Amino acid sequence: MESGTTEQSSDMLSSHLPESSSHDIPIKLEEYEPPVFSAKKLLKKAKESCQCDRRSITAFFFRLFPVFEWLPRYSLKEQLLGDIISGLLVGIVAIPQSISYSILASQDPIYGLYTNFFCAMVYFFMATSHHNCVGSFGVLCLMIGESVNRQLTLAGFESDSDVSSLANTTMNGTVACDKSCYAITVATTLTFLVGLYQILLGVLQLGFISVYLSEPLLSGFVTGSSLTILTSQVNLLLGLKIPRHDGVGSLILTWVEIFRYIWQTNICDLVTSLIALILTVPIKEINSLYKDKMKAPFPMELLVVIAGTLLSHFLNFKEKYNSKICGNIPTGFKQPVVPDMSLLSNVALDALPIAIIGFAMTVSLSEIFGKKHGYQVRANQEMIAIGMGNLIPSFFYCFASCAALSKTLLKESTGCHTQISSLISSFVLLLVLLWIAPLFYSLQTCILGVVTIVNLRGGLRKFADTPKMWRISKIDTMIWWVTMLSSSLISTELGLLIGVCFSLLCIIFRTQRPRATLLGKVSNSEIYEDQFNYKMIDSVANIKIFRFDTSLYYANKDYFKSSLFQKTGVNPSLVAALQQKAKAKARGGENEKCFSSKFNCLKVTKKGAKEATADAPVPFFDMHTLIIDCGAMQFLDSVGLSELKETCQDYKKIGIQVLLANCNPSLRRLLQAGGWLTGMEDPELLFHSIHAAVQFAERQSKAQRQSKMAEDDFLSSEAHSKDLSLDDSL
Repeated sequence: MESGTTEQSSDMLSSHLPESSSHDIPIKLEEYEPPVFSAKKLLKKAKESCQCDRRSITAFFFRLFPVFEWLPRYSLKEQLLGDIISGLLVGIVAIPQSISYSILASQDPIYGLYTNFFCAMVYFFMATSHHNCVGSFGVLCLMIGESVNRQLTLAGFESDSDVSSLANTTMNGTVACDKSCYAITVATTLTFLVGLYQILLGVLQLGFISVYLSEPLLSGFVTGSSLTILTSQVNLLLGLKIPRHDGVGSLILTWVEIFRYIWQTNICDLVTSLIALILTVPIKEINSLYKDKMKAPFPMELLVVIAGTLLSHFLNFKEKYNSKICGNIPTGFKQPVVPDMSLLSNVALDALPIAIIGFAMTVSLSEIFGKKHGYQVRANQEMIAIGMGNLIPSFFYCFASCAALSKTLLKESTGCHTQISSLISSFVLLLVLLWIAPLFYSLQTCILGVVTIVNLRGGLRKFADTPKMWRISKIDTMIWWVTMLSSSLISTELGLLIGVCFSLLCIIFRTQRPRATLLGKVSNSEIYEDQFNYKMIDSVANIKIFRFDTSLYYANKDYFKSSLFQKTGVNPSLVAALQQKAKAKARGGENEKCFSSKFNCLKVTKKGAKEATADAPVPFFDMHTLIIDCGAMQFLDSVGLSELKETCQDYKKIGIQVLLANCNPSLRRLLQAGGWLTGMEDPELLFHSIHAAVQFAERQSKAQRQSKMAEDDFLSSEAHSKDLSLDDSL
């Protein structure tokens, strides 16, 4: 009898329950089998790549020397004229810059000419870029000069701005080369290591390292170095002989020395510098302003150098006014020598930042112009090319070089098509090296300082761009300022290191404290956006949609939980604790006061429950589902996965289900492998969109309400039938 009643009641209850809809099941996608690591396949691939047949050797040769790929297709009719014009102009501009930058690198002028000649020749054969102009670069020359001066001080030479001293020096009882000889010895050893580092980076396919040198970081570093270069040239403009300071605080110490000895200013050098600046700066600005309309920029620097040399020679500035001049510049080439290997340990650390800055500038410029002109650039090959462009010239009395921004822009804007223009520029320098160089004997060094300072305009102009940069990205602006200040006020090498570290810390900070917000539904659409950023966004009833704008890992797990509790307004641990406390007090009141009749027991229990509720109120929350938007999560680590599972369990204890939406395939595989879906009725309960998760939660909530209403109706009808049967029995 009772069993029949039970079967009938269960049938009645099931008739009131809503039928399950197929729409409740999320989309299931069948994945491809992930590739399995096979040592046999790896060895087979390595064996194929290491085959030494004629075809593989030819392919390797063409990859190593890209010039043999494009040179057979070179069009004399369409490309030669542009290459000749750009090569001549770059060569003319390179003459004064080579001499001035060699002074910045603490070398004799002839070595700057050697550097620009040999490096361009080597780079011509190995580069994939058609527009890069390699040679002496101001920032690298500054770093080379600092390293050379440190080694000169350690070797016992006096710290003096005059690097052309010819006095012999005795070290350890043996007659050694003079100061100029030792300076170029240090520079060639340093260049040898720089080239070796760059070649190793290219061979090991480590070209991706350049991505860590962001544009704001490089820009700030160049600007900070430009300030240091400007400071180092002021004494040349004023004709002062002051000790050269390198290392920490060199910029401030140099300015202190300048103001200390400013009363010794050479009036001839000062007047010459002012006239050269007045003539050069406006013409350079006109060249920049009308570069699109002018067929070729006006070579004002070279004219100033020629005019200054002639005036200094015929008016005898050296004898009359004690003006400092370049002195004898030899012609021809010196016999190649092997760099001094005993100095490798002394300059090993100095070579590393020079190598990094050199390949970063070269790769970035090559990629910019390769993209602009529609040809492919291989970053690792560019590293090998600039590495060989430093390694081989180090045997020919050259110092480190890289792609120079100003000369590359000039080269590209004057019709360059290929690296043939580099050969033309090298030919111009060859003429200077063989015949013209001695004519610059009377050239004042203050004019070289003017040439150097005028070419710093691009780096110093970045100060005007900082307000715009601040409006776009405050963090990038902070990286720029930190790098600029540290590279100028502390030291060049430490400034680069500080900038890289600060940039990485900013990346970590961005992922450690990302934006976290709640999403709402855009009216009459399936789009969900930030409720705090946009108007006309409707909250979904009883459903909270939480977005965490970065990956979840060990460093931001605490911030994830705190921001989730803050945005949703529900701390599941606190709610669960209050609920347990209220239940415990209710049970305690029942045990203490329930000693009379059954009626009194019920009365006292209700009263005790009310008192317990008044003592520890349980917070009310209108939420039955929490949806976490994982669209911005690229990965989860084990700590993040544990945090996600713990959050799900905590909310489940207080009756709130947690759903995940917008999970990428790798995240879905990780969740499944990590046991996220263990114990769930549907093992595919990961939604491909927020809207699908919202619909699922709404249908599930509606089904639960209908089920509860059906159960209440059934229980009330059962109670009513029992009351009727009791009345009949009475």
